[in-house]
Amino acid sequence: MSTKAERTTAFIVEKVAPIFNKHGYSGTSMSDLTSATGLTKGAIYGNFKNKEELAISAFEYNVQRVVDKIKIHLSSANSPLEQLYQLTDFYRNYRSITQKSGGCPVINIGVDANHDNMKLLKRVREIIDRLKGGIVKMIRAGMESGEIKPGIDAEKYGRYFFSVIEGSVFLMITMEDDRFLMESMDRLDMIIADELTL
Repeated sequence: MSTKAERTTAFIVEKVAPIFNKHGYSGTSMSDLTSATGLTKGAIYGNFKNKEELAISAFEYNVQRVVDKIKIHLSSANSPLEQLYQLTDFYRNYRSITQKSGGCPVINIGVDANHDNMKLLKRVREIIDRLKGGIVKMIRAGMESGEIKPGIDAEKYGRYFFSVIEGSVFLMITMEDDRFLMESMDRLDMIIADELTL
């Protein structure tokens, strides 16, 4: 059972997470935070040391929501190779999945924090390593199960896959053109079939 303080902290993060995701750290004002939560500045900072700590918590909340949805989508796969295909399938629907919360938190906060907030940027980099690492684990598991060719450089392919995913998401959003993402996911599927599959 969570305490009242823990429930208040969770409430604040849930309410401000979309605001930080849409407007960034510098673009989010205290009035934005008090309006979203219905709480005073004192009540908010009674739960968080400062705005930076709140922004990091909001970023982590937004990322975890996406990660949870990825896990659900991958859970229908019966093998590591199927998981890779399920991953590209997930990102084909990424716009609708993240639209309500303001878009991709890794791109939004990564761009916003770069040269502006090193603590937040450090957390974004850690999340990128974690997400890229998830792809690497799938590839390694596929090699162990005999589905993926032995000797594949899992780290290299993990970096490439994550770069293509995030780059195409950025272009899709910026250009308002889903083809950037759809065609990139088709290309990753071809790489899985032609370069990775045993």
